[in-house]
Amino acid sequence: MEMYFYLKNAFSLYDKTIASILRNDFTSDFSRHKSYKNYTDLFHLYENLKNKQNDEVSKDIVYRSILNTIGTGIIILQKEENEWNVFMMNDYFSKHFDVPKVTKWKYLKNQLPSLCKIIEEQDFQEIKTSLEIRVNEQDTQTFVMQTSRSAIYNQDYFIVLLDSIQNVIEKKEKEAWINLMKVISHELLNSITPIRSLSQNLQDLMQQETISTEDLDDMKSSIAAMLRRSDHLQQFVESYRKLAMLPSPKKEKIQLSQLIENSFQIMMPMFKKEQIEIINTISFDRWLHIDQQQMEQVMINLLTNCIYALKDTVKKQIIISADVKEKRTLIRIEDNGNGIEKEIENKIFLPFFTTRKEGAGIGLTLSKSIMEAHGGYLAYRKNEDDKTAFVICMVD
Repeated sequence: MEMYFYLKNAFSLYDKTIASILRNDFTSDFSRHKSYKNYTDLFHLYENLKNKQNDEVSKDIVYRSILNTIGTGIIILQKEENEWNVFMMNDYFSKHFDVPKVTKWKYLKNQLPSLCKIIEEQDFQEIKTSLEIRVNEQDTQTFVMQTSRSAIYNQDYFIVLLDSIQNVIEKKEKEAWINLMKVISHELLNSITPIRSLSQNLQDLMQQETISTEDLDDMKSSIAAMLRRSDHLQQFVESYRKLAMLPSPKKEKIQLSQLIENSFQIMMPMFKKEQIEIINTISFDRWLHIDQQQMEQVMINLLTNCIYALKDTVKKQIIISADVKEKRTLIRIEDNGNGIEKEIENKIFLPFFTTRKEGAGIGLTLSKSIMEAHGGYLAYRKNEDDKTAFVICMVD
């Protein structure tokens, strides 16, 4: 009888352990059954799986905590057979859109039909677009939606990110201000630091009882250096004033050919001096409604940059082309120089950023501001040969 009950308990313990592993139920404690030496490996397997599950649960809690602290609406869908269900919804999404943390797609459709409609129309494929969502009969808000889809261990997941346009704009504005302040502080320190050092040197010289000829020469050179740095600082402030006080464009009708011809006429002496070939491929003409002086300034700034970019090129060329798309006139200016280095591509429109020793760093910034004041834009493009190209867009 003892043997019978011993074997019965042993098999029961074995079955219970296997069943717990299969059901991912690791609440049992088998430490008191160490006397079953034949089950040592089984208990060891159970403990390993238990520790792994605890590890996964801990990671899941951490990941969910991170997602719940992000100020972006996040919802993750999981495909089960032929239906999508809500795998995870972060707190921001639930609170901002006033949606309970539902688990079924059909319930989410009832809450946010405009969002779900776009996703279904695209058949749950990757999307990047903007959409308007109205929450609780409040004002309609515009959001940027970006989605991605991935398969992990035969599980299909669809991730939706929703960001308020206002949040995106504020983030970009903050980044722009930070970059601007870095440039301004760097420029100011470059002038103030040597001026302070030279002032200290002058003060030390003035405290001497007698001033030698050598000291007098030092004083003269120090004062001259201070004047140069002061002039540079004054020019820097004047450049900033030009950017901040750009006048509104006084638009008038002018032909595209006239704008191009006037710009070339101004720049022709420099083209000849640098032996630059101008290739004008514009084969049509049209009327533009622009501020002629401001647009000529944009052209001059871009052509001047081309001249600088061609400095170390043997056969120098500047190519001008134009196109018309949907009531927009696009002028493309490119050169066959070395192009802009990838590391500084995102800085070229930053005020006072320049790679030229004699440059003020406001040409592209001013040109961009002029284009935006005209309702258009100025964009940087890189062609197939990594050459520099700028596109001027003017709206009719």
